[in-house]
Amino acid sequence: MKYIRIFLTILGVPALMSLQAQSGYQKVIPAGQWQFRQAGTLNWLPATVPGTVHSDLLAAGKIEDPFYRLNEIDLQWIDKVNWDYRTVLNISQDDLSHEKVSLVFEGLDTYADVYLNENKILSADNMFITWRVDVKKHLKPGENQLNIFFTSPVIRGMEKQERFEYGLPASNDQSKLGGMGPNQVSIFTRKAGYHFGWDWGPRLVTSGVWRPVYLEMWNTRISGLNIIQKQVVKSEALLTAEVEVDASSSGDYQLEIRVNDILSGTFPAKLPAGSSVVKADFSIKDAKLWWPNGLGDQPLYKVTATLKKAGNLLHSESADIGLRTIKLVRKPDAKGGGESFYFEVNGRPVFAKGANYIPNDVFLPRVTPEKYEFIVKSAAEANMNMLRVWGGGIYENDLFYDLCDKYGIMVWQDFMFSCSMYPGDDEFLTSVRLEAEDNVKRLRNHACMALWCGNNEIELAWAEGHENRGWGWKQEYNPDQRKTIWKAYDTVFHHILPAVVEKFTYQQPYWHSSPSAGMGKLSGYDSKSGDMHYWGVWHGQEPFSAFRKYKARFMSEYGFQSFPEFNSVKKYTLPEDWDIESAVMASHQRSGIGNLRIRQYMEQDYRIPDNFEHLLYVGQLLQAEAIKIALRTHRSDMPYCMGSLYWQLNDVWPVASWSGIDYYGKYKALHYFAKEALKNQMMNVMVEDGKLKIYGVSDLMQKTPATIRLNLTDFSGLSIWNRSVKITLPANNASLVHSIDLKELPIIYQDNQLVLKATLVLGTKVLDQDFVYFAKPKDLKLPDPGIKTRISDKGDKFVIEITTQKLCKNLMLISDNTDVQFSDNFFDLMPGDTRLITCPATIRWEDFEKGFRVLHLQMTMK
Repeated sequence: MKYIRIFLTILGVPALMSLQAQSGYQKVIPAGQWQFRQAGTLNWLPATVPGTVHSDLLAAGKIEDPFYRLNEIDLQWIDKVNWDYRTVLNISQDDLSHEKVSLVFEGLDTYADVYLNENKILSADNMFITWRVDVKKHLKPGENQLNIFFTSPVIRGMEKQERFEYGLPASNDQSKLGGMGPNQVSIFTRKAGYHFGWDWGPRLVTSGVWRPVYLEMWNTRISGLNIIQKQVVKSEALLTAEVEVDASSSGDYQLEIRVNDILSGTFPAKLPAGSSVVKADFSIKDAKLWWPNGLGDQPLYKVTATLKKAGNLLHSESADIGLRTIKLVRKPDAKGGGESFYFEVNGRPVFAKGANYIPNDVFLPRVTPEKYEFIVKSAAEANMNMLRVWGGGIYENDLFYDLCDKYGIMVWQDFMFSCSMYPGDDEFLTSVRLEAEDNVKRLRNHACMALWCGNNEIELAWAEGHENRGWGWKQEYNPDQRKTIWKAYDTVFHHILPAVVEKFTYQQPYWHSSPSAGMGKLSGYDSKSGDMHYWGVWHGQEPFSAFRKYKARFMSEYGFQSFPEFNSVKKYTLPEDWDIESAVMASHQRSGIGNLRIRQYMEQDYRIPDNFEHLLYVGQLLQAEAIKIALRTHRSDMPYCMGSLYWQLNDVWPVASWSGIDYYGKYKALHYFAKEALKNQMMNVMVEDGKLKIYGVSDLMQKTPATIRLNLTDFSGLSIWNRSVKITLPANNASLVHSIDLKELPIIYQDNQLVLKATLVLGTKVLDQDFVYFAKPKDLKLPDPGIKTRISDKGDKFVIEITTQKLCKNLMLISDNTDVQFSDNFFDLMPGDTRLITCPATIRWEDFEKGFRVLHLQMTMK
């Protein structure tokens, strides 16, 4: 064997090597090999790699949990000092027999000088780049000392800002909290922007070896594999493998292509010494297509390229691919005006349903494979088919995209630029280009990749050429400074990034900024092209009904905040903190207007509870109702609107935020409501203009005859009026399928004591169900529902049977003794209906029953 990769990771057990060696050669790096210290001190402490300084300090008992109460404030010193890491590499003479030996760092955060046996081998300055260094000449048999010296990212940022001579806009950089005053230096460093703070995240500026480190040893290797899908149809997929080779010597080589371990073809190649590219055409007959979640299966094919010489195996590389075409369709729309903006998958338009995704932790290496799968699977089980990887975080780990391939989640991938302007010096631009090339090449083979987007909200915020628009940034600069700043923007987002996508992918779409109405066209709430970020609800204080007023081609951001549930809040607070205006709760709310804005909206529709737990619960209902209205409205606007991605899916720490899943993995009411609103076939029932309007929505390609059953009852279940309506759900579209004048319904004198239950059925199958109320929740005369529950132990799960004597609105199931996810929650229940809810059986039945309780809206109105 000629190619070996040795991983140097510390996970509490001996770190295993990933090898490709016919001889079975391997090397084990003992656990505990890595150490760290504050620069200039003598005391070395055990370190974990991958890891961060903060998590290593926490593990060593040197700091308290940064997420607990107000601890974050006391830890701002960490990013102002330098840190040293070291380990020993044990190298054998056989290792050195290879012609090439490289040391690979998949992620260094961020300014790092690396020394091997006192020889400087690398100066890293970009968190998002994989660094590969030829180190054979610096290695010796036996022990080899590896030292990494991390420089403070804020000190380096200050130095760069001083050379630049003025600061640049960075709206979310919490510099004052970090003791930096007005110096928002985050934009000068190619590092995750959210580490410097955001309006949903803390300021904890990390350093460390945040992704794996390993040695590569080879004589000849495959350094890259790109699978180009030239034509994909059911009968046959025509593909080309572009194989990058680093050859030790020129000569005649053989390239074998296998699909699912079956030989597809052998290709002779006369290669020069050094780097070259071999192209091999092959096909897959009876191709099974990859589809987004809900529209079909997600079969993956393993394509393996094997390089041989004189029959000897040199190296193999594989890529798991899904056969599909994904196009961004932007074409004039005479009927709707403007220009379409939708994704076409395998020749059919697809409504993008989903959310915006941010990193799962401030301390990135703490995110386990299980957490990644939980988040992506939760999105899929909520009927989502797209996640937008937002530009203030990271280009995610390979595992994230593997899971999106597996679960049929298309990825809108931002490049890592958000809500800021950036420098345009040669050093910065070169780093950006290398970053883009590295990540585009790493991710391009994934079936899930739908779009590359240049940045988040920068075009809109700067608003070049529109003096009276934007966020007020450009007005802070003189004409020469404006010209310099805009030139940097134009170079990065209109030249460097699209050129990289065009060069290193096969026709994958690039969108320069989100939101945008098109090149040179600012997005606005009246835009008829491009994508839109609608924040009239929340920031603009407009009512939830405004979601119906503003129509977008593709709604890529909107949202509403809520608090985590009470059992989550308990994990980072003490009882004395249980007030949303307490110092701790205020610190775990990073939107300055957040708690006040929640209260403002809440008092419009709900009675504001005095009880702290009840207040958190009602806040979740408020958020869920807002996003429910938005999702159902956007889907009802098909085909004019073809995408709805709410802000946001997840959290980086425990906080009041726009998320549907809190930091601890607990589903908020929003996530349950989104699951219902994103089903393939659903209805949108609304009261508007004196009418009850019902829209039918379907993502399926065929028309579906169905029936809507309408039953108007009082809260005791007495039916006052009912009707069955036969309708046809349109094919991959939405339409108004039924309308009733409210005068036909006997609600005039009892509007706060009646509910309309609408059920969409196909034969005996219930496709969708919704409840319509004719008064605001605070005005409803809700009775004590008389809830009854019975819990059964079914081995691996508990089944909770629930009945009610009278209407129960927004029933929340709670487990105080264990963290479990219920199969449904926060739902309305009518008399005569029985709900069977399940959850994993993680503790004894007796303990679960003792800790089980419920909460519903009527309990908060006493």
